[in-house]
Amino acid sequence: MFRHPQMSHAELISWTLDNVPLENRPGTSYAYSNFGYCLLGRIIETISGRSYADHVQQRVFDRCGLRGMLIAGNTAGERAPREVLYHGQDNEFPYGMNVRRMDAHGGWLATARELTTFATHVDGFTTTKNILQRSTVDAMVAPSAANANYAKGWAVNGLNNWWHNGSLPGTATIMVRTARGLCWAALANTRRSNSDMNSDLDRMVWDMVREVAEWR
Repeated sequence: MFRHPQMSHAELISWTLDNVPLENRPGTSYAYSNFGYCLLGRIIETISGRSYADHVQQRVFDRCGLRGMLIAGNTAGERAPREVLYHGQDNEFPYGMNVRRMDAHGGWLATARELTTFATHVDGFTTTKNILQRSTVDAMVAPSAANANYAKGWAVNGLNNWWHNGSLPGTATIMVRTARGLCWAALANTRRSNSDMNSDLDRMVWDMVREVAEWR
């Protein structure tokens, strides 16, 4: 998904199928795949008859009461009104990617509050009305046979915590749903490629949570 930024979705998919052979039989080995999420976005478009972003807004975000999330632009000049500037480190350039083409695997622009609101609507708890049926939630967080710690879009563990991080030149993020019923997100507008900022963000918020004796 970071190659050939001039290509459209269809062109990139065609190029990948022609030039990147499978390394393992499907279902036998785990490898996180941004390209796989790109394919999922196109499947959603084919089934729904709408653009990926429009379908997700109507079927997911509207039901969560979210109206501010959108697919980000590619350049600093295309920033949304309240969007931050992204700062590269270690010779990384945040504005050298085709972020719009990343739509289904990392192109969404959101605040930490918006991400947390989304998480509370799919967390399987009754505190906030979920947009998913219980059986769908269970299927969503059931790990694959190839990796006991990754499900359908969530990293999972035996404690029933779910989370996902994100990392691009100029940003590091983490979103967490805990077995205790808490959801949170933390975002940074830079990253260090030679350190694990996602784990640092994760530990920071866990430390904050442990300082509160009782959550209402």
